[in-house]
Amino acid sequence: MSQFGIVIMAAGKGTRLKSARPKVLHAVGGKALLLHVIEAAKTQVSAHDILVVVGHQAAQVQAAAQPTGVRFVLQPQQLGTGHALQCVRDWYAETGTQPPTHLIVLSGDVPLIRPETIAALRNTHIEQDAAMTILTAIPPDPTGYGRVLRKQDGTEDVAGIVEQKSLTEDQLATPERLREINSGIYAFRTTALFDRLGRLANTNSAGEFYLTDVAGMLVNDNERVVAIAADSVDEVLGANTIAEMMHLDASFRARTANRLMAAGVTIFRPDTTVIDASVQIAADTIIEPFVQLLGNTTIGPNCRIRSYSVIESCTLGEGVLVRNGCILTDSTVGDGAQLGPYAHLRPESLIGARAHVGNFVETKKTNLGEGSKANHLAYLGDAIIGAGSNIGAGVITCNYDGVNKHRTTIGDGVFVGSDSTLIAPVTLASGSYVAAGSSITDDVPTGALALGRARQVTKPGWAADRRAAARLADGNGS
Repeated sequence: MSQFGIVIMAAGKGTRLKSARPKVLHAVGGKALLLHVIEAAKTQVSAHDILVVVGHQAAQVQAAAQPTGVRFVLQPQQLGTGHALQCVRDWYAETGTQPPTHLIVLSGDVPLIRPETIAALRNTHIEQDAAMTILTAIPPDPTGYGRVLRKQDGTEDVAGIVEQKSLTEDQLATPERLREINSGIYAFRTTALFDRLGRLANTNSAGEFYLTDVAGMLVNDNERVVAIAADSVDEVLGANTIAEMMHLDASFRARTANRLMAAGVTIFRPDTTVIDASVQIAADTIIEPFVQLLGNTTIGPNCRIRSYSVIESCTLGEGVLVRNGCILTDSTVGDGAQLGPYAHLRPESLIGARAHVGNFVETKKTNLGEGSKANHLAYLGDAIIGAGSNIGAGVITCNYDGVNKHRTTIGDGVFVGSDSTLIAPVTLASGSYVAAGSSITDDVPTGALALGRARQVTKPGWAADRRAAARLADGNGS
């Protein structure tokens, strides 16, 4: 039997978001709310010891969280937080799974919860030998939140939890004494919790079973209920509107930027950048304003990412320069490479060390070899290009025949002249040349020059004759 398990509440609708998407799947910091909470929970217990309570759009929520390895409990009707824990209790009984000695209850819409805070809640719960431990916070304005009543100021012991609408006139008249709010995050001795879930009543305007009522039951039964305050109120607050969601997103991204800067990354105007929590950046890299770094992006040391670039799930080596306005997705860039401005690396592009991908060059499923250059206005799709090759302005690999994609292979030290079209499948062997303006349909052997264009015809005096003919046609002869 495990000593601790974690239950994450993720069954609610989030109706105030006015969104068809489940609330816990809305993203902040580049990741769904629920996945942030699961990530924090997995630092304290194994995934096998985490139960996620699903209900509204359960299949969609479960599909998003399934790769994390957690297990799921269905709450078919959303009848309140107490009812969710009743479903958890029943799941243990129905599956024959031995419940842990203690349960921590987290909210699936509180993405800023830190592992350190979960650990502090657990430790306090054990040290105080409590039946229930409540994580609290003290916001500037507690209006609308349930308040935690301590038995005495300065002590851990709790007398109860009072909802906003149940506060007395005397309590409302002294708000400075009732600023501590219930976060909805708890630790329970499991037997103390399960023994009282059956006594919950739904005699309230919402017709729901409230987990907060367990606190009053335990106090009345002379069981110990204590509270511990979180370091930051933002850490325990969820989001009920899109505006509140964006407040959490800003907090998350500020935390990420501060962490990176503390590790030696220079971020100019961090308030203008969008950096997902999963992004890794090495020291001495510079991030300019209005950059977006998304997904599982890793950037090595001594790089510079210039303004208005968007990089998603890419790996950049050491000393990479990404000039303004580049778009990179699911690609790898070698040490010392230079990109842009306005280059577009589509998925599965591999740019070799010290290679150049210039302005308005687009790559897709292409390997550009070490030291090779494509500096202007080219499209390189489904291509393998060796080292030290030069791809001229306006070159296109014609990789699609209307039905299938085909590969272009270019060896080392190849020169492809401007405005050439390479009709795949085709191979340009190492050391070969393609003359500007050529349309290449056949393989080019080593050291050969390929020309695939019509011979130029020049007609002296043609322009003057044409203008004279036009004047006669107008009838004025002048």
